[in-house]
Amino acid sequence: MNLPLGFRYSALYAGIRKAAKPDLALIVSDTPASAAAVFTTNRVQAAPVKLSRENLVQTGGVARAVLVNAGNANCATRTGAKVALATTRAAAKTLGCKAAEILPSSTGVIGMELDPNLITNALPALAEGLTAGKFLDCADAILTTDLVRKVAYAEAGGARLAGMTKGSGMIHPGMATTLAYVVTDAVVSPTVLQSCLKVAVGRSYNRLSVDGDMSTNDTLLVLANGASGIRPKREEFQAALDEVCQSLAKQIARDGEGAQKFVEIEVSGAKDEASATRIARAIANSPLVKTAIAGSDANWGRILCAAGYSGATFEPEQVDIFLQGVKVCRRGLAAPFDEAALKTRLDEKDCSIRFLIAGEGKGSCRFWTCDLTHGYIDINASYRT
Repeated sequence: MNLPLGFRYSALYAGIRKAAKPDLALIVSDTPASAAAVFTTNRVQAAPVKLSRENLVQTGGVARAVLVNAGNANCATRTGAKVALATTRAAAKTLGCKAAEILPSSTGVIGMELDPNLITNALPALAEGLTAGKFLDCADAILTTDLVRKVAYAEAGGARLAGMTKGSGMIHPGMATTLAYVVTDAVVSPTVLQSCLKVAVGRSYNRLSVDGDMSTNDTLLVLANGASGIRPKREEFQAALDEVCQSLAKQIARDGEGAQKFVEIEVSGAKDEASATRIARAIANSPLVKTAIAGSDANWGRILCAAGYSGATFEPEQVDIFLQGVKVCRRGLAAPFDEAALKTRLDEKDCSIRFLIAGEGKGSCRFWTCDLTHGYIDINASYRT
């Protein structure tokens, strides 16, 4: 774990969760950092999302800290805006910076009032616990139904990047998905950082779906404090940011609620990238495709069907479909294959779907999802209780 310079982290249990495990995290840059973000496009948005967006506009893309709580979404409540503002002001006072330089996030149950005192009373101890070595503590504190911690690392010309994310259910991008935080000690301006993040998200989080449900709290933040003094070439930084975001997105798909299998979908030969993405997204979100994968059933007709209602234009007789590298559909019709042998291969934890359109189309896309099992129902039927 090679962490970026100039950042400190802290996490503790503030009493927000029912279970006594860390539910409040703080990420602090020792100096003002360039900041960029993408947020949910859901029309219902949590108070922290609105405030973080306002703060970034007010500061021109500069931040000192990220304050995250788990266990309560602070969304669709009577006091949400007051809570978000009170807790960021308290954090700013504790850290000695401007309130607009604090970017808040929340995750958890929607529609439940959040007591701000749980956070403000915990801030002194949270700040006192700040060290450069508690990155993983923060990564654990932001989790909800996740079964595993999700972190990723990369380098760009000697500058370091480190990312953490949470997410297992209510995962469908429409601009970020879940909560995610990336820190880097590279020298990057807010404008360039926002541009690079937009590209990275398009190649990662916006190609991810677990269940087709978009959260009200989706947030992806990047802080670049320049502590390394290294100004990497833009293409190097973009590649590193892409690497971190793609790794985190894949980890979410692998840890989908109730999931037993990770699924990578590859579409090629579409009219353009947007068409390829529409096809891949439709396949990824199809409950029939996802349950077929869960049952190791090579039911390629469901894949062709999902692509057909995606809204993308293609000719069915030009389509070949592969499952685990085995051709199951040729030119839109059944291809001969060993059913028993393929079922065995579909029992593996990693599954691949390739959707190839013959012709001159250059559009392609890789998309990540997971299977759909009864475990998803078990988790979400009792989420509030």
